[in-house]
Amino acid sequence: MSPQRGARTVRIAGGQGFWGDWLEAPYRQVTGGPVDYLMMDYLAEVTMSILQKQKSRDPSLGYAKDFIPLMQRILPVLAERGIKVTANAGGVNPRGCAQAVAEAARGLRLSGKLRIGVVTGDDLLGRIDGLLARGHELRNLDTGRPLSDVRDRVLSANAYLGAWPVVEALRGGAHVVITGRVTDTGLTLAPMIHAFDWPADAWDLLAAGTVAGHTIECGAQCSGGNCLVDWERIPDLANVGYPIVEAAPDGTFDIVKHPGTGGRISVAGVTEQLVYEMGNPAEYITPDCIADFTTIRLAQAGKDRVRVSGVRGRPATDKLKVSVAYFYGYKAVGTLVYAWPDAYKKAQAADRILRQRLADLGLKFEAIVTEFVGADATHGPLARASAPLAELPEVQLRIGVRAVDPAPVERFTREIAPLILNGPPSVTGFAGGRPKPEEIVAYWPALLDKRMVEPCVEYVDV
Repeated sequence: MSPQRGARTVRIAGGQGFWGDWLEAPYRQVTGGPVDYLMMDYLAEVTMSILQKQKSRDPSLGYAKDFIPLMQRILPVLAERGIKVTANAGGVNPRGCAQAVAEAARGLRLSGKLRIGVVTGDDLLGRIDGLLARGHELRNLDTGRPLSDVRDRVLSANAYLGAWPVVEALRGGAHVVITGRVTDTGLTLAPMIHAFDWPADAWDLLAAGTVAGHTIECGAQCSGGNCLVDWERIPDLANVGYPIVEAAPDGTFDIVKHPGTGGRISVAGVTEQLVYEMGNPAEYITPDCIADFTTIRLAQAGKDRVRVSGVRGRPATDKLKVSVAYFYGYKAVGTLVYAWPDAYKKAQAADRILRQRLADLGLKFEAIVTEFVGADATHGPLARASAPLAELPEVQLRIGVRAVDPAPVERFTREIAPLILNGPPSVTGFAGGRPKPEEIVAYWPALLDKRMVEPCVEYVDV
């Protein structure tokens, strides 16, 4: 059974690190050993605009659809073992997501056994004009430009909510909490606040919970996946164990995984995850607190067990981050593969020929970017300075264009294939056929006064 408020320890399992993560991970987390909570993080900045597009076509959509069959698979286990779930799979339609989970639960004859908490209030798309009219300019954090500059192209706008609405849902008896844009860290911090009854101004404790959430928010990236240190010796990644936070009321916690699973929990691997997406390490700012990552102390406390302690925190700011996505233009990317001998020279020649033809057509692009995959796409000039490029067995020419208008991008897509016969020799692969123009969704980060956002918690009883 899940721990009650005032518990001595709580185990929070990370089950998804992004929308599209390994579908087996959540099932393995709830069946592989004792856990109290399953945390699943689905949302990245661009994800919100994708979900908003889906909802505009069908009002019943706008959430991570693969969350529903996943929950259908694990709900009986959750009910039997008393495991609770926190997930931001609700995207821009948390209510619709909750209703779909409720229908799945009824089909499993779990009526009367499941309460779903729904957290809303983050979606600002319908409020933008009102906020701008009241003087909230939502200036781009990188450029300083006001959002009014691109208002007519905005696709989605969501404030990052913190842990406290999720805590409210748990205190209201929710077994599953489905949210919109709640921070990745808040999905782990909330169960710790709830289980240990931490006060809202316990900044060191809240910072510790925030660090715990950051450590497991990317799934197996802290338990052996995508790990640089000694990566060849990491055991059995095909059976990788996803991370679990084993937390104590004093803010200390261990990162572990289920016994018998692959991967590795090490100080080096946890450190790599801690510095992921890191700005100023002394000021990791969330809606709940400011965590000082320079105070974190890590120790190998046993095989596949890293102890985290010493985390210090400071009061939260009076602002919330807002993630805005807006339409920027069009792009297309095409590829051709050239074979030895002189693969790199052939790809370079094809690039020159294509660029000349685009110029002769008078096409105007905002950007043209070329990569020679196999030669320098990853390391750029450093690769060209050290590698025997003349001996490369094959090189992929990858060239992309970007423009405000679709017409030049469309014409570009028709200029790739002719190079197979009227360009340099030895094309061995025309990957994916003729490329298709795609819309570009750009990211606009901003800040907003916290008083302008009112989180709401509702419940769906099955």
